[in-house]
This record gives sequence, structure tokens and C-alpha cells, in this order.
Amino acid sequence: MSKLLPTMADVAREAGVSVVTVDRVLNKRASVRPVTERKVLEAAQRLQFALAKIKDVRGEAAPVIEPVGTKSVAFFLLRGDDDFYQALARSMVRQAGEHPQVRTHKLHYFDGLSPERCAELLLQHGTGHDAIALTCVDHPRINQAVDLLSQAGVRVCTFITDITASQRAGYVGIDNRKAGRTAAWAVSRLSRRPGKVGILLGDHRFLCQELCEISFRSYFREQAADFTLLDTRLTFESPDQAASVTGQLLDEHPDLVGLYVSCGGEDGVINALKARGRQDEVVVVTHDLTGPTRDALVAGVVDLTLSLPVEASISALIDLMVNTSSMAPEPPSKGFENVLIPFDINTIENI
Repeated sequence: MSKLLPTMADVAREAGVSVVTVDRVLNKRASVRPVTERKVLEAAQRLQFALAKIKDVRGEAAPVIEPVGTKSVAFFLLRGDDDFYQALARSMVRQAGEHPQVRTHKLHYFDGLSPERCAELLLQHGTGHDAIALTCVDHPRINQAVDLLSQAGVRVCTFITDITASQRAGYVGIDNRKAGRTAAWAVSRLSRRPGKVGILLGDHRFLCQELCEISFRSYFREQAADFTLLDTRLTFESPDQAASVTGQLLDEHPDLVGLYVSCGGEDGVINALKARGRQDEVVVVTHDLTGPTRDALVAGVVDLTLSLPVEASISALIDLMVNTSSMAPEPPSKGFENVLIPFDINTIENI
């Protein structure tokens, strides 16, 4: 065994059970068979895992078990009714439950709340955790809440999209500059001829989308100046709004040759293209490989997706949350960690 403090993984190996089972016994998350509970408790005692006033395997008061060095974490996601965020949530719950250094984990959704209400939710449910991760818009009220949590000892990591709070601890996501330029490269190279190109964003306050748009436009200025980039349209992450603005673009611009969708609501974009029979005329690049975008790739409605590798990203996020919450307080300029995950490029030929 390592000379470092024993972990739940060490107890699991000693007892011959999984980390999840050790977590259930030590944190009383769920009942297990008495023989299994006895094995876990005895293994923890042998390893001197930690101290706590509970009953030992003989029913007598004994100093055992309360995980030492483990962390309490929480995740805050935008919506609970979206396929993409549901996939994230499933992976977060599973990976956090299996992580040897995570003691407890919680999941919360903003679900259409205003930035002011999001800030209230963060302060209400973020306090008391060692670290939290959030995906949200960049807004002064949210940034203020993040700074207050940081001052209270809660390490705050951003996921997928960053914010400008001065005291956040780290960011995990793709390189959005590269994503925007890759999308522009694909549209310019796959288009049969130069023409007009539309850009859809969910909200200007999503910094990831803002950077994607800037980089997308930058590439065309540098490498494909014979294309015309139209004014950006907002979808507010809504499939209905996405369908509406896509329909407007198609109706107003018969010479539309490309469409970059860096936001949610892809279902609406796909439906609008199919309804007008324009899927063979417009090169479409989206983010996120979901059920609808996968089907659209197969059907030839979407040409390419730039997607976040869910499992690898969440693994990196949880590791960052655990590690950053173990650090002594540092000045924000020294404590921030930027973890960039290479994005996946999907076409009909490799899904």
C-alpha cells in the first residue's frame, strides 16, 4: 500500500469489492449485504482509513470510517430536458460516484432561470461543498456569486463555457478558437461555390460561442474572402427558435451555401432544412454529437459535427475539482487552470 493516506480505492482492493460498494458502506448511501459490509469495515479498520464514531462489526462503538481527504462536489448544468445535458448528467453522476476521492456529489439544473436566479441558486446550493462545476452564461450577478463562493472556500470550475469571474479556479472544455476556425475551414472547403454563410448562436453571453463566432469570421477574412458572412442570428438554445431563424435565413437568401450552428436547438435547424428541401444545397456544421445530429449526419442534412468527448471531459473535470479543492488558497492569477480537451470531428463516414 502507498505510504500516502489510504483512499477508498485502497479499501476496495483490500476488501475485494468495488469503490462504489465501499462508498455505499462508508457513506451509508444504500444498504449492502451484511457479509459485504463486514468485509468493508474490517478492511477500513486494518488500513486505519479514518476515524468516526460508528458501530464496529461486533456492534460495539469503535473509531472507524469517515473518508479522510475526500471531497464533496456539485454540478450545475443549464437544462435537464436536453439530450446533450442529460448525457452529461449521467456521466457526471456515474463518474463522481466511482471516483475514490469524491465523498458526496449533487446535481442541479438552472432550467431557464434568469442570471439573477442562477446566482441565487449557486449561493444556496454551492455553499458547503469543496468544489462545484457550472455551465452557464457570463453575467455580472453570476460572477459575483462565484467570487463570493470562492472567498468562502468553495473552488469553482467552469465547464464547456467559461465566465469572467476573477476568482474561478479553472476551466474544462474544448479550444473554442480552434473549433470556430475548423468549422469555417469545413464550410469553405465543402461548399460547391462561394456564397452567403449564416451563423447561429444561442446567446451572446456564452463565451464559448462568442469565441467560436469570432474565430469563424476571422478564418473567412483571412482565407475565404469571396464568401459573404451574414449577421449572426440567436436561437436562445430553443429548437423552435432555431427552426424559425433558420427558415428565415433560407427564405431570405436563396444563395445561402453554409450554416454554422455553434449552439443548442439543432433539431430545429435540421427540421427547417428538411422542410424546405435545402439540405443538399447548404453545408451545415454543428456542435455536439447527439441522437438528432447523428441521424442528420447519416441523412446528409448535417455535414460535420465538432463534439465534446463527454467521458474524457467529465473525468478531467472531476479530477480538477478534487485537486483544486485540495490546494491552499492562492491569488486568482496563480490558481486558475485551463484544461483543453481535443474535440471530435464527426462525418457520415466515421460515426
